[in-house]
Amino acid sequence: MSGRVARLVARVHQTWRRSLQVRVVTITLVASSLLVGGFAFLIADKITTILLDNARSDVRQRVTSGASYATKQVSLYGQPQEAQLQETIDDTVNYLAGGDPQQTSGVVVAITANGYPDQIQTRTAPAANVRPLISPELRAAIADGKVASQIRTGRLTGETTKYLVYGSPVPTRFGQIEIYYLVPLTRQDVTAADARATVVATGVALVILLGLLAALVTRLVVNPVRVAARTAQRLSAGLLDQRMVVNGEDDLALLAASFNQMATNLQRQILRLEEMSRLQRRFTSDVSHELRTPLTTVRMAADLIFAERDEFDPAVARSAELLQAELDRFEELLTDLLEISRFDAGFAMLDSEPTDLVPVVHRVVDRLAGLAERVGVPIELDLPSAPVIAEVDPRRVERVLRNLVGNAVEHGEARPVLITLGVDETAVAITVRDRGVGLKVGEEKLVFNRFWRADPSRARQTGGTGLGLSISLEDARLHGGWLEAWGAPGQGAQFRLTLPARAGDRLTTSPLRLVPADAALPFGGPRDGGPLAIGPGTGGALAIGPGSGETSAGVPGGESAGGPGGEPAGGPAQTDEQRAEVRS
Repeated sequence: MSGRVARLVARVHQTWRRSLQVRVVTITLVASSLLVGGFAFLIADKITTILLDNARSDVRQRVTSGASYATKQVSLYGQPQEAQLQETIDDTVNYLAGGDPQQTSGVVVAITANGYPDQIQTRTAPAANVRPLISPELRAAIADGKVASQIRTGRLTGETTKYLVYGSPVPTRFGQIEIYYLVPLTRQDVTAADARATVVATGVALVILLGLLAALVTRLVVNPVRVAARTAQRLSAGLLDQRMVVNGEDDLALLAASFNQMATNLQRQILRLEEMSRLQRRFTSDVSHELRTPLTTVRMAADLIFAERDEFDPAVARSAELLQAELDRFEELLTDLLEISRFDAGFAMLDSEPTDLVPVVHRVVDRLAGLAERVGVPIELDLPSAPVIAEVDPRRVERVLRNLVGNAVEHGEARPVLITLGVDETAVAITVRDRGVGLKVGEEKLVFNRFWRADPSRARQTGGTGLGLSISLEDARLHGGWLEAWGAPGQGAQFRLTLPARAGDRLTTSPLRLVPADAALPFGGPRDGGPLAIGPGTGGALAIGPGSGETSAGVPGGESAGGPGGEPAGGPAQTDEQRAEVRS
């Protein structure tokens, strides 16, 4: 039962948050109900008060007239024991009751003598026991010589009825007796009830009318907004020919016309940009292809000159070596440009096959061993003893690792570079850690940008093209994986490549942490919350999110990747000590 109520409350809350029309109608109904209810209460109370005041005025006149008549009748008697006094009282009561035109409606006239209960008996017309309806307070007020009244409920002639009881003293030669009029308020109650029912019915009808009016007006406003939202969603999905229907000449029609004009302008601009982008990609691809032919000729001539460099003068021989090195770099640049153009055009294909990543890491290390030895950077490996099998494209994974390890060696500052390979049930991960200079503040936004270098003044050892990390990022996305970076000034950097163990699976965690265990955090204290890291999301922009994957005890563990699509979860921006180091 509680679960059903909770689901109902959740649905109501969801409807309240999502529907502007429901909120407006509900607020209108509540406000109008309170207003109309208060007004109805005041009207009904006023009608009741008027009816009761009229009844009091009428009965008071009767009591005054009756007391005057009774005074005249008993003024001849000097003692309460006189034999004719009781008969005179009986005749007076009968006369007053018989002369009352409302007598048939239940009016009761009574004369009592509280000071002489043994000599004078209470008389009523018609006969009834009126003592339960005459309270001691009312008797005391009349005994003091006052005309007083009360409203009492009781049974005199049949059903239980509400009575207006009015009393007045009747002075005599021997003392004082009392006369009472008991007037039923049935007619007044019926009239007040009818008035209340009429006011309530009118109020309910008015509230319903206001609710319908609010729903109609809100619908007139909300429907165009909903149509605009649906049209905007279709436009964002790529259906650039969607437009709103323009009806009339009011403000909503102006909104629809402006929206359509905006959509038309956006469509024109998007198509123009797409055409420019297509021409640019085609130009890059065509130029890269066209440069192949002259480059091949120049390569053949340069190879011939380079092979005979020992017979030249030292200056010419050095020129031949420089020419050979720059041609190698030129060829790499053309290869990277062609690869980037394929990614931009959407023609890049993934050739996945079950691959053991341990030999792939060893091949990358062996290829870069000469460079590492030349710059004095030792490469350390932390690899599982068992094979690590994943469905990947080995050529692309090897290229990513070659770029990451080459950049780490280039920026290693003669300190060791650590390569770690981890695996769990759903993913494999490789981290490349160096202990170089890190990045300056603000440079984390330039991570993985094309042709960007963290420090253009640094002398490169490998002569890279500036496209390595951009291509590596596209290779990781093509696998459905992540390529993320962490860095801090003076603490070096760590790049993490995470790939699904089975092609087509969606990543949710990474086997390795992004932030190294030996990184000094600027916050101080234990790393319970997990440090922050910076890495590219699937949308091409940098994403900031948790990257530690450790427990509150500081033990490395599986890391939650965050949002859908394998994108790192959002979080607060990093400080200066937590910046991603960029490799060009």
